[in-house]
Parts: sequence; structure tokens; C-alpha cells
Amino acid sequence: MRILITGGAGYIGSTLCEYLLNSGHEVTVLDSFLFSNDSLNSYMSDKNFSVFQEDVRNISSIKNYISKNDVIIPLACLVGAPLCNLKKVEAEQVNYESIKSMIDIMSKNQYIIYPTTNSGYGVGEKDKFCTEETPLNPISVYGKTKVKAENYIANNFENSTRLRLATVFGCSPRMRLDLLVNDFVYRATKDKFIVLFESHFKRNYIHIRDVCRAILMSIEDQKNFAGETFNLGLSDANLSKLELCLEIKKYIPQFEILESDIGKDIDKRDYIVSNEKIESRGFKPIYSIDDGVNELIKLFKYLIPSESMRNF
Repeated sequence: MRILITGGAGYIGSTLCEYLLNSGHEVTVLDSFLFSNDSLNSYMSDKNFSVFQEDVRNISSIKNYISKNDVIIPLACLVGAPLCNLKKVEAEQVNYESIKSMIDIMSKNQYIIYPTTNSGYGVGEKDKFCTEETPLNPISVYGKTKVKAENYIANNFENSTRLRLATVFGCSPRMRLDLLVNDFVYRATKDKFIVLFESHFKRNYIHIRDVCRAILMSIEDQKNFAGETFNLGLSDANLSKLELCLEIKKYIPQFEILESDIGKDIDKRDYIVSNEKIESRGFKPIYSIDDGVNELIKLFKYLIPSESMRNF
């Protein structure tokens, strides 16, 4: 299939390209290269790969790319609560308005896979799992823009799959340190301590390669996934921030974990998630929290971080 990925040079996209190309698909990437311009270097020799510098907000510039592809995977996004709070106008334009513009010009024969976020659940009920039927209640600019886009797709484009991603972790050609697992392992490796605010807040997690596997399965088993929304996470990893730190401490015993009653987390989400629906369709994650922690420890032994890795 011919597949278009917007934001394909980013954290997920630069890993997803590997999976799609290895499965024989033709991949076109559009990216503004705001954060990175070398994450796709290893794919340049593949005859089924092409890349163009474009801004998804300019629909007249990208409409020809959209029309030429069978599958659209819109990953271009301002990600995370802190960045979206800083750039609220851009977040609305990129995260919602550009998606709406794409949907409005797509053919009904095309297929869109929209990776969105668990952030839409906001603050869940204590000890009650969020399912795909749970009402969405986003509390951040990031969550609100992603929910708007998800709802627009669900209501206006039947041939679509919406994947509500848990917090993603793991290594990527375009590395990010602002994601919770990546951030905590980095602090454990480099600083050897962390101060936790609201350490009881829970969320779900998923390895970046399992995200790519789920997207690939959605493409290759379209009849089983189209027209549906799925939570995508590790069913054994609905962890609080403190529980996550204790998992990391198993591998870095000198990691000191301090809890503070003073101070608040900018990202207020707190929920547990059921992934039963996607598992019932045959998808099973194969990478655990422990797998991610160990690969990140290896990476952080030599990584020299840049500002772009924190998405600011």
C-alpha cells in the first residue's frame, strides 16, 4: 500500500517507517523538521521511501500528497501538556484544524489511522477502568485538541481507526525525554534521584514498537479495525508515578525517590485503562516496562541530550 505519514520524522514516525518499509509498503513522509532533520537518514536508500518538508497547516500544499496515498497516518502534532500550554494557537492549528482539513478532502476509499491519546480521559474514577465507552473529559490543551480531532474523524470519516495511545516509552531515532518513562529513567541514570509531585497519579504505558505493531496490524487487518476506537496500552502497566520509579529502581538500586507534598504536576491526568478491546482483536503487546527500562539505561549511558529531545 501507499502510506502517507505526516510528522513522520518524529518520535513515533521515525520508528514506524521501519515497520512499514520492512512489510513492503511505500512510505511518504511529510514533516516540518521543527525538532530533527536526521531521524530518517537510515531509510534514504530504500526505493519505497520518500520525504518532503511541508507544514500540515498548509492544506493547499499537501493535498496532492494526500490524494496519491491509500492510507493516511497523521502524526504531525504539538505533543504534551507543557508544549501545548506554551503554544495554544499552534496546538489548535496543528492538532485539530489540520486534521479537519485533511478529512474534508479525503476520498471515502482512503483509510486513516489516527493515533490519539489516553489524555482525553482526564481524571478517571478511582479504581474504575476507562474503556472506549468512557466519556472523554480532557483537562489539558493537548488533550482537548486531540479529542476534538478524534471526534471529528469518528463523526465524519467512517473508514478510520482511532488508537488512544497510553504514554509511550522506548528508544527512537528521534528521541524524546519529556515522556514519563523516558524522563524518569534518564533522571535515574544521570541524576540518581527524583522528586515526585502527586506521586499517586496513575496512567497506562506502551512501548513505541508495540505502537508501530498495532498501526501495522490496523493496516493489514483493516476489516477488523476500521470504524473503531481502541485503547492501546500494557494491561499490566497501569502504574502510579511512584510505582514506575520503583520498577526503575530494580535496575538502578542507587536511585533515590523523594515524594513532596509541596508542588503540583502540570499534567493532572490520573486514570487506569482497559485494553481488552484491542486484545480481543488479536493484538498483544510484546514489550514490557522492564524491556523499555533496560534499553533506555543502555541508551542513556552515552546519549548527549539536546533541547529538542524535551519537545521545547
